Amino acid sequence: MNHLARRASSILQRPSWASCGGGGGGGGHLNHQQSRGIRVKVLNGNLEQALGFMQRTMQSSGIERLIKREQTHHLKNSEKRVLARKLLERKIRSQDLARKLKAILIKKVRGL
Repeated sequence: MNHLARRASSILQRPSWASCGGGGGGGGHLNHQQSRGIRVKVLNGNLEQALGFMQRTMQSSGIERLIKREQTHHLKNSEKRVLARKLLERKIRSQDLARKLKAILIKKVRGL
């Protein structure tokens, strides 16, 4: 969990030069962007509860997906094959479900 929190903070923090409004045409003022983040209060020293709340909040806000997408570690070929097979199975299941729903809707429209 600590690893996820570190990755989230490093992804969500902007470098100092990114918040300055460079480029032409402006009035010479600085644009400050507020970096996104999650703040969790630790009540009564209950760190486990705060970590659980933070994890649920990260999942619901999509930050966890951003972190996983940003991972740059090396994947072995066997891992790539497993991921490709899972992706293909998920795609086939989705297509089968879409086909079944289409058939049901067609029957319903035709009044059968």
